Amino acid sequence: MAPRRTSTAALGRAAPAVAAFLLAVAGTAGPVTAARADDVRTAQEPVLRTLDLPNAWRISKGENVTVAVLDSGVDATHRDLAGSVVEGRDFARGANPPGVVPARLHGTYMASLIAGHGHGPGGADGVVGVAPKAEVLSVRVILEDEEPGFRRFNTATRFENVVARGVRYAVDHGADVINMSISKELATKEERAAIRYAISKGVVLVAAAGNDGARKSAGTGYAPYSYPAAFPGVVSVAAADRKLRRASFSNRNPSVLLAAPGVDVLGAGPGDEYWVGRGTSQAAALVSGVAALIKAKYPRMSPALVAQALTAGATRRPSGGYDTGLGFGVVNASRALAEAARIHRHTLTARAGALQDPASPVGRAAGPVQVVRRDRDMINLYGGIAGAAGLGAVASLAVLAVSARAARRRRAAGPIPDGPVTRTAPENGGAVIRTAPENGGAVIRTASESGGTWPIPDSGDTRSAPGGGEA
Repeated sequence: MAPRRTSTAALGRAAPAVAAFLLAVAGTAGPVTAARADDVRTAQEPVLRTLDLPNAWRISKGENVTVAVLDSGVDATHRDLAGSVVEGRDFARGANPPGVVPARLHGTYMASLIAGHGHGPGGADGVVGVAPKAEVLSVRVILEDEEPGFRRFNTATRFENVVARGVRYAVDHGADVINMSISKELATKEERAAIRYAISKGVVLVAAAGNDGARKSAGTGYAPYSYPAAFPGVVSVAAADRKLRRASFSNRNPSVLLAAPGVDVLGAGPGDEYWVGRGTSQAAALVSGVAALIKAKYPRMSPALVAQALTAGATRRPSGGYDTGLGFGVVNASRALAEAARIHRHTLTARAGALQDPASPVGRAAGPVQVVRRDRDMINLYGGIAGAAGLGAVASLAVLAVSARAARRRRAAGPIPDGPVTRTAPENGGAVIRTAPENGGAVIRTASESGGTWPIPDSGDTRSAPGGGEA
């Protein structure tokens, strides 16, 4: 998407950046018309209200918290970030030709959403981030796609595990929260191990769920999983549109934990510029800022409890409590802090024996596979015998049913009583039916018009039919 910026600088372009081995920035920037810095703050108002930041800032503004931004680099001189950025290691160094300055567009954009403090009297102008008093640690692990070293960065093996190295670097240099507004489809064991290392040190990890929501995986109906967001223990963030529904581009799969605004989100760009864009990148940055507010107030909270506070405090919760588009709902900073206040004294720590080594397969090691050869002739033979037995059983049941029905009919008919029995014989000499109790058979006789007598078989009994045709 062609980006738009608001400043006196010339118009430029920043398509989604891509890092080593298809590691992509999970967001894009787009244009806005020229505006004054105070108009920037006004444009931010919908997002600030959605996150309920005015109320949250009464409790925490991210003091003494470091958020590592693993991205394309941050412009530490931007007036809305000046004094809040520490430039860490550049793991993408050497990909660009000598003398090429990193573009740092996407990283600056994300950092401003997390920890922008504005400028001017009272910091009332420019971009304000979710945690305006937090510190940003910039760790460069990707290139913007217009940088000349982009192709080299994507193909050289020495850049393959830059994210894993960046995570470990951030943890070792004091990060409390790590924002990863980046995504790729394949994970490495080094990345798994780095994520586990960060969680073991109490660091909260937040990542973008990805922007492939319109592309579904074969057989699942969901968008593909994106890493590092899909790693266990990472807060995977989807993008919500202006009506707080899942943005059409946002990945929809069971890795999604919650959502944040991700459409028409305004932030800072290099050189005192301002950008507006859409993507799960922006949503992840906003959630990273809320995590920073929680860690500032409750620094000893474990990553799992921070994630619980984020989800329990979410608004716009799906009707079933959870869905794969918005997760547990849209993040709300004020409610998340309230939930953190309720649970921050709890502990949630796995025992050493319960920890899974990310470099090892899940579950027990598999032994030799025993191959069983089955005799198909015997299978067919026994199958035929079983089928014949089944048919015989069905036939037996049918015979029993017929016999039972006949017995019920005989019981219903009963014996002929010994007393006189009167029956009406048709005037035209029709048939009269009598039942002989001795043998249960039916006796059929024709009554003549003149009346006569006939014996009932095997009984010696007789009945008289008067001339009127009545018996």
